[in-house]
Amino acid sequence: MSATIEVKYFNTFLIKKLKDVVEASVKPTTPFANVPSDYISNADVTYDWYIEESRIRGGYNNTIVDLGVKAYLDELEPLQQDRFNTLIYSGIFNSRTGINNTNQFSVGQDITRSTDPANGKIMKLYAEDTNLIIFQQNKVSRALIDKNAVYSAEGNASITSTPLVIGQIVAYAGEYGISNDPFSFAVHGYRKYFTDKSRGSVLRLSTDGITEISSYGMHDFFRDELAESDIIRGGWDAHSKNYVLNLKNGNSYKTVTFDEGVLGWTSFFDYNPDFVTSLKNNFYSLKITANAGQGVWLQNAPAVLNGAAYGKFYETLYDSNVTIVLNKEPSLVKNFKTINYEGGDGWQLESMIASSGDVSVPVGKYTLQTSLSALESDLFVNNFKRKENKFFANLINISPATEGEILWGQSSTGLKGFFSTIKMKFDNSTSPTIKKELFAVSSDIVESSY
Repeated sequence: MSATIEVKYFNTFLIKKLKDVVEASVKPTTPFANVPSDYISNADVTYDWYIEESRIRGGYNNTIVDLGVKAYLDELEPLQQDRFNTLIYSGIFNSRTGINNTNQFSVGQDITRSTDPANGKIMKLYAEDTNLIIFQQNKVSRALIDKNAVYSAEGNASITSTPLVIGQIVAYAGEYGISNDPFSFAVHGYRKYFTDKSRGSVLRLSTDGITEISSYGMHDFFRDELAESDIIRGGWDAHSKNYVLNLKNGNSYKTVTFDEGVLGWTSFFDYNPDFVTSLKNNFYSLKITANAGQGVWLQNAPAVLNGAAYGKFYETLYDSNVTIVLNKEPSLVKNFKTINYEGGDGWQLESMIASSGDVSVPVGKYTLQTSLSALESDLFVNNFKRKENKFFANLINISPATEGEILWGQSSTGLKGFFSTIKMKFDNSTSPTIKKELFAVSSDIVESSY
């Protein structure tokens, strides 16, 4: 009788080949039944199996085809290692000769360079001349490219040429890093700007090392705001030559600018960008969130552009204001009698508060009167008056009486105190396309009679 005997194919290769090819348009995310798989769901799709002898000419004990050495090792528990403090570089790229070895990382060569892991992760790299600046969470260093530093017995360094791509890593003085905010980085010329949230500082890296520019009158502000900020973005305004820094904390935000010309923080802005950048002396802000203002916006747009206006950001018009402290003769208790300013018309005094707590009536903007009756009426309105292209107004005290005070409020002259804090405001809706400058603000003072 007949029988089925299973044949074992020793020293053979089993090859599976697709016989019929299925051509069908399939969406990348939609499964399709006719796509070939291990399970044949369509009768038109079949496989043929081929058996190939592994010995030469199929002879007994002939030379067998060798599969070669396996160039990999399968570990029992393969774990990924995160070398967060290490740099690695690939082979060279030469467009002239057509050599592209950027995908080659030879383990037989010394192609890695590590920083101190105690300083945290490498968050940002910036190449400058023949140095590579490395920003870690708690340290800033520079790596010498194609050169190394040799120190003498006196501690003096001399640069020597070396075949190393990444040479010795030299740390900058100061315990500062970039924390977890590489997007706060901005560069202009030889100056680099960034923030260190962990230390509540805004920093500048230049030829003289690292300088804490947040200490220029804004130490307390940045100490508190950086600690509470979730997102920090920075950029260089090539139009105004300012470092622009945006701090976000939920729905609240602060946008401030630093000016190298005065070594100080000059302005707060009402716009809330997601990214800022400069191109060809123009400054752009980007809104990527799906809300009003989404897109790329040209800041400092000229008034000739359709819709451009001073104080207008993302189709919303804001008022401009300047806060000033008047403190002439600081040790003298004085009466502030008037408020004067030099600049364009349209400015108004929104508030004025003396150190003693005295408060002034707000002063309205100057209005040009064209008739005698309007001029007479204007005399009884607390607005700025113009004389010889300067604007002035009397200060009317509206402070409540304090305990034991005999004369107060409108019965006294001006505001009394060591200093006064004033806030000048300009309504941009009145003339949005005309620039209104504020050159100087002053006050006529007399010594208080105590």
